[in-house]
Formats: sequence, structure tokens, C-alpha cells
Amino acid sequence: MNYVAIDFETANRSRASACSLAAVTVENGQIVKAAYSLIRPPVLQFDYWNTRIHGLTAKDVADKPTFAELWPRIRPHLENKTVIAHNAIFDIGVLRSMLDEYGLPYPRFRYACTVDIARRVWTDVANYKLSTLASRFAIEFEHHNALHDARTCALIALSAQQAVQAGSFKHLTEKLQVAVRNF
Repeated sequence: MNYVAIDFETANRSRASACSLAAVTVENGQIVKAAYSLIRPPVLQFDYWNTRIHGLTAKDVADKPTFAELWPRIRPHLENKTVIAHNAIFDIGVLRSMLDEYGLPYPRFRYACTVDIARRVWTDVANYKLSTLASRFAIEFEHHNALHDARTCALIALSAQQAVQAGSFKHLTEKLQVAVRNF
């Protein structure tokens, strides 16, 4: 199992308002690397509800690098990899919006959603929220902390792989008939 689990938090409703990002790299079924960064969004405006969810404020990120400044360090971790996210449509949308915001080139990678994977593996779950799945697998985490969320996403994929006895992430997605899309 080789992939990179990502998670973004945003400052407001705009997908181009990333204020934190985490990436957790899994190689040969083991977490080998984890990275987290606060990000100064293009517009330093935090909505009440976003702050209530993740606890971050404009003051927390005012002196942090922009996404454009971080991108040269982030891109190699995604380029030509398999990327996963829990509710990938959100996180991939944030990545795309941030790249567009700064006019940055898109990386090449394939991505899948762990919500889709979980729905096919565990049909007896009340819902497929990250917190619900974390509770099922006794994963302790601070929900809406990007690093904790990315790590939990990575562990859910590993649990799915074990549950269906898949030898690789590709085997897992093929066995479950989960879409793996190109970015």
C-alpha cells in the first residue's frame, strides 16, 4: 500500500482559502512521513463557523507562508503518486482552487476517496464521517486538525486493505470498484 493522504482546512467558504494542510505518506503499508503546515490564505478573512470547526484564526496564520511559497516543497510529495482524502471532492477542490488562485502548474497524480472505500467495505456503519470511522477503529485524533485528519484517513485505507486482503492500493480500488481519478 503506497499513497499520500491529504487534508486541508479552510478559512472561509472559499475553496481558495486554505489555512492548513497536512500530508501523510504510506509506503509498503507503513506511515513513513507526515508533514503539516499552517498557510496564510490569499485573503486573511476567517468565517466564524470555520474557526469554530478547526480553531484557527487570522492571527494564527498572519505570519505563515502562502500556498505559493509552500508549493515547491509540497508538489514533489504528490507528483506521480496516488493521493487519498476523506471526502476527496473537498480536498481536491481546495488544492485545485489554491493552484488556480496563484497560477501554479497542476501536478500529475491519481486520487481516490476514503469515503467511497469505506462505504464498500463496511456496510454496517451508521455514517461514513471521519469521526465515526475513527471511533470504530479506536483511532484517537483531534478532528479538523489537518494532520490528525490525514493520518486517520491513511489508517482507514490501511484498515480497508486488511479487511479485503488487498495486496496494493490499486488492488483495493479494483476489488471494491472505487474510482481512481486523474488530477
